[in-house]
Amino acid sequence: MEQPPKIGCVVMAAGNARRYGKNKLSQRLGGRPLICHALEAIPQELFAQVVVVTQYSEFTAYVKDFNFISILNLEAEKGISSTIALGLSALKDCDGVLFSVSDQPLLRRESVAALVELWRRTPDKIAALSHSGLRGNPCLFPARFFPELMALTGDRGGSAVIHRHEEDVVLLETAEQELWDVDTPEALEAIRASFET
Repeated sequence: MEQPPKIGCVVMAAGNARRYGKNKLSQRLGGRPLICHALEAIPQELFAQVVVVTQYSEFTAYVKDFNFISILNLEAEKGISSTIALGLSALKDCDGVLFSVSDQPLLRRESVAALVELWRRTPDKIAALSHSGLRGNPCLFPARFFPELMALTGDRGGSAVIHRHEEDVVLLETAEQELWDVDTPEALEAIRASFET
């Protein structure tokens, strides 16, 4: 009997949040920090392993509460490529890896689970959430793209790989709010308004 593909997950929580002006992932929404919303959106049972790459040691306790693995990025200033490399190095024996950002607090577990299911049906493709055909995060990459992801430098992320392989991308439509990200204090206020209604 054929084994199902082994899928890992990298939660990327190491950014410097220059546009926000401070550690945005410690900002609260509905009484909980944004990092907790990001971790709650990951359906652990679907992944062989979940790693959280962060430069913030204060997040270690949250990560432990979810039984995820924390990886400290001591070179976060090198950009998102350093976070991708650290996460992928820990999951290199997986058949596919999902990369989730930490500043989409309205992302739902159900949508992440549906994305994993879509990828299981098309395991040679890159699967991503989208709204109205516009791609967002998270994205799930098959192992054949791991070398390109590992070769990224600076603040270039998975989008750089996707742009080279648009024909290999499948999209899963979801609600626009799930893809909203917190880049500025104003964005967080807008999300708070949506969250509380």
